[in-house]
Amino acid sequence: MGALDGLVVADFTRVLAGPYATMLLGDMGATVIKVERPEVGDDTRHWGPPFDNAGRATYFESVNRNKTSVAIDMSNAAGLAEAQELIKRADIVIHNFPPSNSQKFGLDYASVKKLKADAIYCSITGFGSGAGAAMPGYDLLVQAMGGLMSVTGPEPGQPTKVGVALVDVITGMHATIGILAALNHRNSTGEGQEIEVNLLSSLLSAMVNQASSFISGGVVPGILGNAHPSISPYEVYQTSDRPIVVAVGNDGQFVKLCDELGIPGLASDERFITNPDRVARRVELNEFLTAQFSKQGADHWWKVLSDGGVPCGPINSIDEAFELASSLELNPIITIEQDGELRRQIANPITFSKTPVRYDVAPPNLDEA
Repeated sequence: MGALDGLVVADFTRVLAGPYATMLLGDMGATVIKVERPEVGDDTRHWGPPFDNAGRATYFESVNRNKTSVAIDMSNAAGLAEAQELIKRADIVIHNFPPSNSQKFGLDYASVKKLKADAIYCSITGFGSGAGAAMPGYDLLVQAMGGLMSVTGPEPGQPTKVGVALVDVITGMHATIGILAALNHRNSTGEGQEIEVNLLSSLLSAMVNQASSFISGGVVPGILGNAHPSISPYEVYQTSDRPIVVAVGNDGQFVKLCDELGIPGLASDERFITNPDRVARRVELNEFLTAQFSKQGADHWWKVLSDGGVPCGPINSIDEAFELASSLELNPIITIEQDGELRRQIANPITFSKTPVRYDVAPPNLDEA
């Protein structure tokens, strides 16, 4: 039994934020019915390369397991009627249409509530349903307009996007959290409700300390490359062969770092005793640290520092990251056998003791039950 067994999700989302949310719900046991355009389907079915050995876009594969697919042409009356029948039997209705399209397709909350009074209704937009309703909600745009790129990059003047559509993923997680909270409320009261999440608000929330530095401290943060605005040493250092990350979070760890690097006196140097001292003199401190790191390779320092209680690690490629997770018995890859084929998927990161996540079906072909 999954935690959400028996619940039906009418999934009118596409691309990433919504499909990620509904995949999480499917992993937890909900029955997810993905509505797609006839012949074309979700845009991400065509986003490639890369493709898997069967020619399927790996982008689509990443967020669409544990779903069935139904092709509905919502531009005509017959399609709208089919969508309405799906809504009537759904517990959760989720979409990421712009507000104008949601009304045209009868997917606004007022219309859905008439069909299913206790429905949990979730809409995902780029910039909300008010003055920003018509603005297109693409992850890259929100990374730029929401400030994330202004604090990301190699150095000032070179704003850089994050290497994955992180804002979409964060928004999908917020949608899932909202839906689960609303389900708990419905279990207590019998009432459904409307949930709205948008990419910009989700990003601003996820900017945490960087956002707080502005709203509470009046400081507008900028690009620091791989350094941290509030902690030092907490960044990348070049060794004799490749870079290594050091993440010193307190004064005790700094003492251990200096001991293992063979410069114990640095920890008692009045310029670097406290974290604020080190942040204020980061450039000066790094001259001492870099000189020591350059004497050995990354693997040497990883072992020495880790054994000495200093948080650190190499900068892995994706394949090396999966190898690490496997070596730590985290089981990051699962397989789903379907039609005689083994389909590889990224594991859900949540572990339940009573209601484990499920991997029943691989991402569906278009209009495949």
